[in-house]
Amino acid sequence: MDKNIPLIRKLGAFIALSESELSFLASLHKRRRTFAVGSDLVHQGQPDQAAYVLDSGWACSYKLLENGQRQIVDFQIPGDFLGLRSLLLNVSDHGIEPVTDIKVTKICATDFLNALEHTPRLATAVLWAMSCDEATVVERLVDVGRRNSTERVAHFLLELGARLTLVGLGSTDGYACPLTQYLLADALGLSAVHVNRVLRQLREEGMVTFQNGFVDFDNYDQLVNFAGFEQSYMDKAGQLRY
Repeated sequence: MDKNIPLIRKLGAFIALSESELSFLASLHKRRRTFAVGSDLVHQGQPDQAAYVLDSGWACSYKLLENGQRQIVDFQIPGDFLGLRSLLLNVSDHGIEPVTDIKVTKICATDFLNALEHTPRLATAVLWAMSCDEATVVERLVDVGRRNSTERVAHFLLELGARLTLVGLGSTDGYACPLTQYLLADALGLSAVHVNRVLRQLREEGMVTFQNGFVDFDNYDQLVNFAGFEQSYMDKAGQLRY
């Protein structure tokens, strides 16, 4: 199996994958599906929901309020699990929609439980990966609650870069990013106008440029210091790998 597949790279950051574990992951990729922009992958409240692995493209998870307002909870990138929690809850507590056209691998509950039973090291890697994903959601709460708008956007762009680097799709130089200012605003509790103003400020101060679908880190270290970006909650992968 191609070891450059995002899921392989992500789980491989936590364990040195054996041939049997690679074979098991290869077997999961038999149930492939595609979803276009505008076609929800998962609806909030949907029962008996399967989980997915995002193979290519970007998606977002969101909550809908009774008044129709939406809050984006997180963005998913290649290698991420989608709706894994619903396998245990038997109902999806959030919606998931493609940000771009996406390709996913469907994971049924029986497959997931089989992995836990027969490949305990792989199950441990999944647990670590989910813990890192949860840590990013915690940081999003801190973004909205305690960081000012400029720090909030800077921290978010750095975090996305770290996540993409883990699966071979980014670096400290930058990364391709399909997110619009409206999506950023929805996720960070800002208006699109405010996001535009913040991005212009960060560009004029020589730290980061986000335009034409690409994030360029003009001065990565300065941006890290400005945002107070502490990557240790994502670096645990390399420290724990066995």
